[in-house]
Amino acid sequence: MIRIDIPAGEEKITQETFETYGIPHPPNGTDIEINGDIILLFDDEAQAISYLDKLEDNSSLVAEDAPARKILSLIISTISNDKFVQDYLR
Repeated sequence: MIRIDIPAGEEKITQETFETYGIPHPPNGTDIEINGDIILLFDDEAQAISYLDKLEDNSSLVAEDAPARKILSLIISTISNDKFVQDYLR
């Protein structure tokens, strides 16, 4: 299982954020760290990349100035920069 941490930083991403902005949930859902960070759950790197592709497709349909675009960009960059995902892509 791969767990990718989305920091609770300035965007304040919560589990409700996915519903509010119509962002697809990761295949294995999410978890919450004690510090409030959201954890995206995946079976493996391939599943994380498949989810990443889905988010990138959704992002292209969202207006540049929409709040969802900023949140999608943060999630996409966090998954893309994950060490395990990077190693898998190499």
